[in-house]
Amino acid sequence: MNCSQMRLLDLPDEILLLILKKLNNIDILYSMFGFGYQRLDNLLQENTFTNTLNFVITTSDGDVYSFPYYIITRFCKYILPKIDQNIQYLILDSLSMENILQAGNYPSLTQLKIFNFNDKVFDDYFTVQSSFGHIFQKQITDLILIFEKDFNQILSKQYTIDMYDYILKFFKNLKHLSINGSSPHDFPPLTFRNLPFNVFFSSILFKLSIHVMTYEDCLALLDGRLEQLNTFIVLINPCISYSSNLYHMGSLPNLQCFSLKYYSEYNEYDHYVRFLFPRMFNLKELTLHMTIYKRNNLIDGNDINNDILIHMPQLNQFNFHISTTMLRNNLIDHLSEDNAQQTLSKLRFKQLQCIIHCRCHLITCQIFSLPFIFDNLTCIGNKFPNIKFNNVKNLSIEDEIPFNHEFFIRLAWSFPLLKKLRILNLEPQLPSSSSSNEIYSLIKYSHLSSLNILDVHVDYIEQFLNDTKTCLPCLNELTVDYNQLQIATENFTKDRTRFNCKNVEKLNIKQKNIELEDFYAYFPLL
Repeated sequence: MNCSQMRLLDLPDEILLLILKKLNNIDILYSMFGFGYQRLDNLLQENTFTNTLNFVITTSDGDVYSFPYYIITRFCKYILPKIDQNIQYLILDSLSMENILQAGNYPSLTQLKIFNFNDKVFDDYFTVQSSFGHIFQKQITDLILIFEKDFNQILSKQYTIDMYDYILKFFKNLKHLSINGSSPHDFPPLTFRNLPFNVFFSSILFKLSIHVMTYEDCLALLDGRLEQLNTFIVLINPCISYSSNLYHMGSLPNLQCFSLKYYSEYNEYDHYVRFLFPRMFNLKELTLHMTIYKRNNLIDGNDINNDILIHMPQLNQFNFHISTTMLRNNLIDHLSEDNAQQTLSKLRFKQLQCIIHCRCHLITCQIFSLPFIFDNLTCIGNKFPNIKFNNVKNLSIEDEIPFNHEFFIRLAWSFPLLKKLRILNLEPQLPSSSSSNEIYSLIKYSHLSSLNILDVHVDYIEQFLNDTKTCLPCLNELTVDYNQLQIATENFTKDRTRFNCKNVEKLNIKQKNIELEDFYAYFPLL
């Protein structure tokens, strides 16, 4: 056989399927479906390629883009009408969803994910008058809504609860509801505001992922109104606002997966949060991402065991990052990472780490599981474990001890996907320990797009902007003191600091009425 003349369709079905499964479903259908190859059409329809269609592209920053118009048009005209009976899951952008939904009847559709969700989508589609109302009301069991940015600015609190409650009632067979945004500030939190038990009620909802206003709103969702709830993922807004309602504190026998993200400035942990865990005696998966201020003691492994693990005998997956900050005093000056690590070693879950960081009058203890699954980390200084934080994209470092060049080498290695970095250090930078003639190894932060060096010694501005020390190919936002920026760049004439500034589109400075020609040449994309 002459191998040079073999075509893709000459391959047996098994090998052809292996190749196709490496590709995106949209690409496969757009490029190969409906061009007269009946064998290929049958192969695509009979397998998983038509079950899930994702019509959006999401970037690592959370930005969403629809597929080009010509692709959407071809899908709606030639492809969707032929495969709509097989589609179980649609992932759509609000701008193109109408054309896609109108292209078929979708008798098998049960899962729907909408990006850039807004009040117009809510008003136009989630009604019985909508031509898609029957699909949404009777078929959809899984609904994921990703709000467009800053949507909460146009919603009142009452409109928010009305919307969320209506969704739960309108989708009569809903078992999974997720309401999210690219950040907590991009979508409105749920708040009950002393509303009765029959608000946001469901006897079949199995999984809920939601952002709530207060800890009491979290309690309201666990007071029995969602009696079949098995998985609960909740983010609590960092604010203090309590209602007068007293919510039922019964047990939660059906809850098996719980995830809590919470910033607690007034130590609700001791007064409220830790009393949740004894109710979750059947829990199998637990995720905690908590920052706690103004506590009298630092949370360590003993607290983890006594407050949490002792109540959960069936727990088999535990991911956590708990950061506690308190006033520093003589009684805890002797506290060390070895002491904290020893308390963690007693737990039945291994691969646990801690970071203890002292600064001014404060001490912060961070204990966490490995691998570190969370995307942000704060309050670390010169000392942190020699491990890779592959998921961290937002980092804040602060110390009263100067950083040297080797520290930033280690930082780049430990945080390879870092996108946002804030540095606080007013002490002059230490000289490099590896070289006396100031020849530095170049540090590359391949993904860093936002850099905050406002509260630093001018040495660190030079450290990051000097292209012989640091390479920042993706930097597009810079926060810095204008006077120090002038010094580091020699009044915007220094060539060595020009390269790392050329892609900056947003410059956060307090200076106004800048008229220097060299300044605008330094930042041509502002």
